[in-house]
Amino acid sequence: MDVLDRIKEQVESNPIIIYMKGTPQFPQCGFSSRAAAALQDCGVKFAYVNILTDPEVFENLPRYADWPTFPQIYIDGELIGGCDITLEMHESGDLQKMVEEAGKKWPAEEDA
Repeated sequence: MDVLDRIKEQVESNPIIIYMKGTPQFPQCGFSSRAAAALQDCGVKFAYVNILTDPEVFENLPRYADWPTFPQIYIDGELIGGCDITLEMHESGDLQKMVEEAGKKWPAEEDA
């Protein structure tokens, strides 16, 4: 599968996804750390891709949505932006509303 197709599949199959340096638990840069913390603060499940462990995504994600920097946050298949935009949306309450709505689209987790 072509890397842009793989990115498209990730973005479309996850209602909320962040492409970041590191993981939400162990971020590897301040911008990724702050953006992931804003998402975590909303209390809604989200997916992530550690771009440092996937060189193809790291090199090609900027081409996918014509956005040159990391992190990149997608909600409902659309690029929301990076750290600054995410923090502004979090402060205004818009991020909470968006992720709550998108979070309803996660498949129900079945009891084991």
